Amino acid sequence: MQFINISGRTKTIARPVVFLQVKIHIMQKRIVFSPVILLAAILVLFCGTANAQSKSSSQLKKDKQKLEQEIANTQNLLKKTEKNQKASLQQIAVLRQQINNREKLITALNDEIMQMEQQQALNQELIQNLQKKLDYMKADYAQVVYMAYRNRRLMDKVTFILAADDFSQMFRRMRFYTVFSQNVRSQSEKIAKTQEELKQKNEEIIALKEAKLKLLSGKETEIKQLEIDRRNKTKNAEQLKKQSQQLAAELKKKQAQRKNIETAIKNAIAAEVAAANAKRAAAANKGKSGSTGTSTANKGNTSTNPRATATVALTPEELTLNNSFINNKGRLPWPVVKGAKVSDFGHYPHPDVPSVMVENHGIDIMVDAGAAARAVFEGEVTAIMDIMGTKVVMIRHGEYITVYQNLASVSVKKGTKVSTKQNIGTIAKNSSSNTYELHFEVWKNNSNLNPNDWLARR
Repeated sequence: MQFINISGRTKTIARPVVFLQVKIHIMQKRIVFSPVILLAAILVLFCGTANAQSKSSSQLKKDKQKLEQEIANTQNLLKKTEKNQKASLQQIAVLRQQINNREKLITALNDEIMQMEQQQALNQELIQNLQKKLDYMKADYAQVVYMAYRNRRLMDKVTFILAADDFSQMFRRMRFYTVFSQNVRSQSEKIAKTQEELKQKNEEIIALKEAKLKLLSGKETEIKQLEIDRRNKTKNAEQLKKQSQQLAAELKKKQAQRKNIETAIKNAIAAEVAAANAKRAAAANKGKSGSTGTSTANKGNTSTNPRATATVALTPEELTLNNSFINNKGRLPWPVVKGAKVSDFGHYPHPDVPSVMVENHGIDIMVDAGAAARAVFEGEVTAIMDIMGTKVVMIRHGEYITVYQNLASVSVKKGTKVSTKQNIGTIAKNSSSNTYELHFEVWKNNSNLNPNDWLARR
């Protein structure tokens, strides 16, 4: 096709202009309606997936950090029990928890590594799509530049505009140059932006590879430590077998002591329920009748028998607290900042001395010397007792009561309103093991509950 023809100047110049307009139009159509639409949809989908994975990855990191902290705490407790001959049962219980935590941590590391591999594969696919997009835009841009070069003699802006037949044609030619310049500039900006996206994705790939290598190294370390913990547990278990008779006798003695403590706690709780109901009943009757005779009669009917009443009549304020306590089931903070559970709730054969049956109405948590016990929820201190040389604190939360036993000292008084995580006293040493342990229970009126159902997962 010949574009240069001196005669018929306007017509011959118009042909390449029309051609370029068509070319630009086609180019724009290709950008908008080509497979780039599909690419854009894929990118949106991937971005949504990446965001979802990012949230999940963030939670994984939090869980991993929490497990690492738990492992550090239990490792510290293990070091302190190494030279303690009386703490052999506690030591193997902590080792059991340490092994469980390490297995969870390795699982968390595997999940994080898998997510990184998925993110890496996703980025690789995005890079390929971005490269295709970049090549496509560069080809279009090169074609426009080439066509402009071929028609450069006819593309002199001033000459072309002034050669118009009338004002309307001059306006259209000016408009053409504006649109043409905008398209060229827009295409150039898109190319630059795509190149920057490619650079960013490549940097992300490098960062992911480095993070993955670090996680793999950490996983290998944890696997080695897990094997060491398992060997230590096996070694300790073999030593325990040699002392099984002695340990059985010690455990039976401890169980007898625990039974006496549990009886005292149960009677105290029953007495607290009965006394609370008697107080409310007396106040209600006094408010209704206002007569001395009625009050005296009711007072005579009020029983202090611990088993007389099984439930507490709640005031509106206590009912609100009670419902709040229920709504936080499974999310209550632990009664200690850090520690290791060495004895669980329930009736079961002792895991290391099967000949002895364990009957535990709560859980036992081993802590560092000087550690404090803290309230797991807001409430009112209803009793402070001295039982077998240590102190017991009972806190009421509506119908529910939490019990903190084996305290060396107490920093609250009966009737004190406590808040969640408020320190209530320091934890005492367990005479049978020379370790510091807190015994924690949860009751609903006279019914004993499993604390594991109420405390947050660790």
